[in-house]
Amino acid sequence: MVNRKTQDAPPVNAVNAAANDRSRPDVIVEVLFDRGLFHISIKNIGDRPAVGVSIKFDKKILGLGGSKEISALPLFRNIEFLGPDREIVTLLDTSHSYFARKQPTKISARITYSDAAKQKYETTVNHDLEIYRELTYLPAIEHGLDCGKQ
Repeated sequence: MVNRKTQDAPPVNAVNAAANDRSRPDVIVEVLFDRGLFHISIKNIGDRPAVGVSIKFDKKILGLGGSKEISALPLFRNIEFLGPDREIVTLLDTSHSYFARKQPTKISARITYSDAAKQKYETTVNHDLEIYRELTYLPAIEHGLDCGKQ
C-alpha cells in the first residue's frame, strides 16, 4: 500500500531550498495607488533584515506637482537597516497631477542590498502606472488634498 502523503511530498532538498529562500531579506519597491494618490513603498518582504538598501530608478521621477525630484531623495540612496516586514512609504503625487505633467508611466527600480552575512542581492521591479489612469476614485478630501479630475 502506498502512503499518499509520502508520495505527494516534495523532495527534502526542495523543501530545504524553499525554507532557505524565505529566510533571507527580500526587498521590493511598489507604486501604491490609493484614492487618487500615488505613493512609493520600499518593503522587506523577507524573513531577515536587509542592510545597505539602495534603489536606482531608470528615469527621473518628479512628484509633488512637479516641485520635487522624488527619485533623487536620500531615502533611495542608502537605507542602513530594513527589518523583516518593515516598510517605508513616501508620497509621490496625485495621479491627476502626475499624468497631466506627462511623467513616465513605465518605471524600473533596481534594488541592491545585503544580508547580515554580507551576501549581496539585486533585483529589478518594473511598474506600469498607465493601469491607474482610468480608475475612478473619490477625492481624498479628509487629507486636505485636491486630487483633481476623477
